[in-house]
Amino acid sequence: AIAVASGLITARNMWMAVWVMFAIAAACGIYLAVIAGPVVIGIGVVSILATLGYVGGPKPYGYRGLGEVFVFVFFGLIATVGSRFVHDSTAPLAAWLLAVPVGFLVTAILVANNIRDIETDRATGKRTLAVMLGRANTARLFDALVYGAFVLIAVFAAAGWTPRWTALAVGAVPLAVPVSRIIRTETEGPPLIRALKGTARLHLAVGALLAFGAVLA
Repeated sequence: AIAVASGLITARNMWMAVWVMFAIAAACGIYLAVIAGPVVIGIGVVSILATLGYVGGPKPYGYRGLGEVFVFVFFGLIATVGSRFVHDSTAPLAAWLLAVPVGFLVTAILVANNIRDIETDRATGKRTLAVMLGRANTARLFDALVYGAFVLIAVFAAAGWTPRWTALAVGAVPLAVPVSRIIRTETEGPPLIRALKGTARLHLAVGALLAFGAVLA
């Protein structure tokens, strides 16, 4: 949306790119459905419809403060548990539990993006959650998501609800500290872009450590 608004790409070309990506995703979905069954097709259809409604249609919910809910559900819960389901056609409790901190961190990526764009979104009438909450409260939400993810990982592993070795992911906390500091103290674009990239790296690191811990178990 930012690229279109800034003139870097036309709306027509953007939609063409979107449909190409959907076609590729559909092809992958068909392949996965052959492996894991028709449930994957259902998940794919719902995900595509949800994606279209995010910034498209008469009332895009991404601009009504619901973007974070979409990201948590589809990029956190469904992506994590769905990956496990494709692997062995099961969706155990441990997969759902680990999907929550993964969802927290991927949601934090969107929060970091929206806090960067808070002024431009407000000026153009886009009511993202960051616009609704304000900068200070959005920064608190970011910290709650990031550090809450680590708390959940530790609690789940200590309780034996998830493989004990998944607690290795708590070792990624040092990656979160500088990102959190930027989100809380900076208001300009370049530092917040660094925070956005740092949040994405944090999500990748935690995901990799969780997967490694699950394999060790």
